[in-house]
Amino acid sequence: MIYLQRVATEIKTVGLYDLILQDVQKLAGKERVSDDEILEIMREHPQVLEDYKQTNVEYNLSNIHVKNIPLEPLEEACKQKAKQVNINLNLLRDIEKYTLDFEQSSTLVIIFSIEFFVLFSVQYFIVLLDLKTWQWWIYGVFALSIVLAWRYAKKEKKKFEENSRIFEAKYI
Repeated sequence: MIYLQRVATEIKTVGLYDLILQDVQKLAGKERVSDDEILEIMREHPQVLEDYKQTNVEYNLSNIHVKNIPLEPLEEACKQKAKQVNINLNLLRDIEKYTLDFEQSSTLVIIFSIEFFVLFSVQYFIVLLDLKTWQWWIYGVFALSIVLAWRYAKKEKKKFEENSRIFEAKYI
């Protein structure tokens, strides 16, 4: 569902893919590369295409270059199949973000950021507000927040794994 000619053109012309273009230029051994040379390098080095796909997912861009099938001009016999293809394409676009490894996702960064904020808040309450008599309760709240964050991360990781499996099955 990836239109390779479009990928080659985007790598060559869109600034988002400059790092990938630099890798392609190194592999080609020259500064200016044509679309055909980029296509050849993608065939020889599949990591280039994987880097393109990874970049898109990280920036919430879709790697699915196939458009939905217009249903109006179709005969009734074909409409059901076309509807199912459109439903599958929409599902793939919706869950494509879950193809990233959970450890590489922004969800994990957000969880750690919140915990970091909670840690500083705990220190603030204890030290700056002189709440040493309450420090064990405050540390207890912090410990509870760590447990909650850990459980939430486990739940999200499972969601990533399940949606990734669904994506791979539907993509095929």
